Amino acid sequence: MKHSSTLFLVIAILTLCAPTLRAQKHYEEDSIAFVNAEWQTDTLDGFLYHHYHFQQHQLFNSNQYLCVIEIPKGSKTHLRFVADTVLTTVSNFALRNNAIAGINGSYFNMSTGAPVCYLRIDGKELGDNEPARTDSVNRKYYQNAAIRLLPSGRPRFNIPDSNRLSEKKMPDSNVMTAGPMLISRGATVPQRLDRRFVYARHNRTAIGLKRDGTIILLVADGRSRGNAAGLSLPELTYVMRWLGCCDAANLDGGGSSTMYIRNGSTNGVVNHPSDNGRFDPMGQRRVANAILLVPQQNGSKALPNSSTAKHPTPSPSDKQADTASTTITSPQQ
Repeated sequence: MKHSSTLFLVIAILTLCAPTLRAQKHYEEDSIAFVNAEWQTDTLDGFLYHHYHFQQHQLFNSNQYLCVIEIPKGSKTHLRFVADTVLTTVSNFALRNNAIAGINGSYFNMSTGAPVCYLRIDGKELGDNEPARTDSVNRKYYQNAAIRLLPSGRPRFNIPDSNRLSEKKMPDSNVMTAGPMLISRGATVPQRLDRRFVYARHNRTAIGLKRDGTIILLVADGRSRGNAAGLSLPELTYVMRWLGCCDAANLDGGGSSTMYIRNGSTNGVVNHPSDNGRFDPMGQRRVANAILLVPQQNGSKALPNSSTAKHPTPSPSDKQADTASTTITSPQQ
């Protein structure tokens, strides 16, 4: 009887572990596909731009189109948060601010244009973390990543405490809250898999930081059948780890996901925003805020002829990552 119970326990453990083992093997295969992809790479003034179209279900058993901006520590550029009370496109934000590149920022109310996450720019508070309907004290799930800009314009990441007003105590002049946090100090942040926002695939925008100080800006296209499926948050976490990030945060996504590079296309948009229902760069959504890359010196190069690179320099140790009433752009995006 004792032997039978022991055997049953072993079988039960193996049964429970089998899906995890299969998933781990699947993600290891994905990491190989990611690293071995023939990424197109453009070397620009102060940053690298990588992009690749994974087809024939190469990545996460799906087609994906990924755009990555890689900003080394020594770059003569800096990040800048920008916002407006009138919704506008990422490309317009970039043109107004002489930016050489940019991505969409945090969540906002699509009816009023007001931020629904904490936002402070140049010392001025522009928005607070919107409270939940039944809880006026604690922050919402997608408000758990605070991105601070140092005076140098380089980002630092924090997971704030549960009080939705705690960012007010931060001394930094520029703070943008979004989320959820994906990676913190090298560790994958567990996600709530009971939220469709987490496990469903959407267009995604993310920002991360590597151990050597390199900044990563990423946009993953989605909602385009046959072209780009989009990523779940666990899949997005894997991608950011494969890119070598020790800190990474999810930003507003869905139709908001946009990446701009000066001279990158007719309108500067290099990904395929989905609001127009077509797989082209013309479907930008008007957004309330953005994260821009601005030169510290006047002038920047236009996009040169593309070259081919194996991958956007991921960290070798991250090739096998661990798993882990109003209209608002989140969590439905």
